[in-house]
Amino acid sequence: MRRLIVCAVLALMALPVVVSADEIRPALLELSEREGGWVDVTWKVPMRGDRKLALTPVLPEFFESATPPAGRRVAGAWVEYSGYRTGGKPLTGETLSVDGLVGLSTDVLVRVRLAAGTEHSAVLRASQTEFTIPSQPSKGEVALSYWQMGTIHILEGVDHLLFLLVLLLIVTGIWPLLKTVTAFTVAHSLTLALATLGLVNIPPAPTEAVISLSIVLLAVEAVRKFSGEVTLAERYPWLVAFTFGLVHGLGFAGALSEIGVPQNEVPLALLMFNVGVETGQVMFVVAVSLLLEGLRRLHSPAATAAMRAAPYAIGGLAAFWTIQRIDSFL
Repeated sequence: MRRLIVCAVLALMALPVVVSADEIRPALLELSEREGGWVDVTWKVPMRGDRKLALTPVLPEFFESATPPAGRRVAGAWVEYSGYRTGGKPLTGETLSVDGLVGLSTDVLVRVRLAAGTEHSAVLRASQTEFTIPSQPSKGEVALSYWQMGTIHILEGVDHLLFLLVLLLIVTGIWPLLKTVTAFTVAHSLTLALATLGLVNIPPAPTEAVISLSIVLLAVEAVRKFSGEVTLAERYPWLVAFTFGLVHGLGFAGALSEIGVPQNEVPLALLMFNVGVETGQVMFVVAVSLLLEGLRRLHSPAATAAMRAAPYAIGGLAAFWTIQRIDSFL
């Protein structure tokens, strides 16, 4: 049993070494209906290296191409813009789908803006590849969609998870851990709300660079702790978590801005996206905390060595991300 647990932690600690900074984010299918029977379509599909994921949106049959697709590459994705004539037919009741989802772990965020001003959103995945546009979105639909999106974002946000992982390596004890995670939550919830409401506006590229830099700095603190030094992060983990949490909240806001928020349900969408983020965060923290606590009680040399090595691997990877992200906007 001990060997099994040690192998589990070794696999966990090795994860950062094989993870890319540009993790595969969800695809985005956006339809914006305009007066006069016109629909603008935006299709954003993630890329692995120089290749787009093999995903294809399936639009209603009566869509008549009016503007040929024009595409360009953005960070980690390919974006295509196109226009269609609908002949005045309503979009409500029509079904949107995406071919190629089966067998992929990538989700597709669907957003539909109708000419009447109502907005609809949904998450498509391998188990649900279709979405039928309703005539009027319910609050439950908005709440569920944005909760799902928040949960997906945190669980696929490798940099956020690595930051939490290093925190968990530094902080021990239930009460200190609870205070630290709460401080991180309060901080990123604050900046997420401020940025989404337009009260704070910081470009995403520098924000992403500072997020990866925060992982480097925290990894250094973990290395110093394992070397026997008393560090700032060990003495005041809640303060460190709060400070860096403000920056991570801006990262969450950047993701939410890409998804978009229905203007008639901004408070609900913002709240549920944040609740989704917290759901994923709690899942990760509880799972890793239980695993690390079990390993600490084993007093296994292999597990101890893995935990001591983890900050070096995470810090090195985050340093590479920092350089890569700074280079992207200089």
